[in-house]
Amino acid sequence: MCRNIKVLHNFAPPATHDEVAAAALQYVRKISGATAPSAANQAVFDQAVAEVAAATQRLLDGLTTSAAPKNRDVEAAKARARSEARFAR
Repeated sequence: MCRNIKVLHNFAPPATHDEVAAAALQYVRKISGATAPSAANQAVFDQAVAEVAAATQRLLDGLTTSAAPKNRDVEAAKARARSEARFAR
């Protein structure tokens, strides 16, 4: 899985449209192998991003959990700590 795609479920406030779109773009880039598609492929690339974003939003809207929503700042701090531990010199 692409490391740039972040968990979007169960946050307060919920994931924004921009976060969903960014995750969709990263996913399509990863599976297509192209960070910037050629002009010939731009339309199909953009369509794929829109479809993945829509499917992602439907998924997030349909998921349920009994767990308390996660705090974005706390989760970001945990990620920084993991990164520091991983790449400590």
